[in-house]
Amino acid sequence: MAKKFPILPKHPERICWGCDKYCAVNAMLCGNGSDRTQHPAEIFGDDWAEWEQNAEREKSEHDGTSDPATVVHLHRRR
Repeated sequence: MAKKFPILPKHPERICWGCDKYCAVNAMLCGNGSDRTQHPAEIFGDDWAEWEQNAEREKSEHDGTSDPATVVHLHRRR
């Protein structure tokens, strides 16, 4: 089972986020000396997790028969 992914860690720059090992930057086990993978908060900002929630909400509002154009189209076919 995968470890729980922290949404806003205190010091994300100290850890490689590339796999479930969450290695320290100076002791990466799977990186073979390459650069570490940044945490999404470092790349997208502290509100990165809210983007996915907003996208899911918009998708649920616009899927299938909740779209008025789709409802009209389905009624015409019947």
